Amino acid sequence: MNTIEEKLWNYIDGTCSDEERKAIDILIGQDEVYRRKYEQLLALNKEFSKVELDEPPMAFTYNVMEAIRAEHARQPLKAGINKRIIKGISGFFIVSIALLLILTISNVHTGTANISVHLPDNLRLPDIKNYLSKPVLEGFLFFDIVLGLFLFDAWLRRKGVSKQV
Repeated sequence: MNTIEEKLWNYIDGTCSDEERKAIDILIGQDEVYRRKYEQLLALNKEFSKVELDEPPMAFTYNVMEAIRAEHARQPLKAGINKRIIKGISGFFIVSIALLLILTISNVHTGTANISVHLPDNLRLPDIKNYLSKPVLEGFLFFDIVLGLFLFDAWLRRKGVSKQV
């Protein structure tokens, strides 16, 4: 837009200062170019005021909010996992596997190769025969059976098999 149109639009909209308004009044009264342009812009402004604005449907806001909610629901949630816990658990299993591997290798007896690995004398392994008594094994098996039944029930509920029976 040129400056004439900008000044006239500000004059029509009422956004110009009093000094500018007085100056534009004088220019419209004296200058033919300003007067014609002012009449054109005034007619255009009247046409704009007659046009009805399109309004969104009543459920527009609801539909937009549901679309946003669905978009956020598709994104996986970031669980706050403490990395120290993960490292501690992995360290425990690495140490356990390493000790079991050392124990297994130390108890391997080869008949012809005469390879034997012995643990140092100051390292004593616990006697696990004391811990694996009959009541302990029965309790362990009972716990495993109850846990298995619980998991089987959860699987049946997820599949919907229990509703059909």
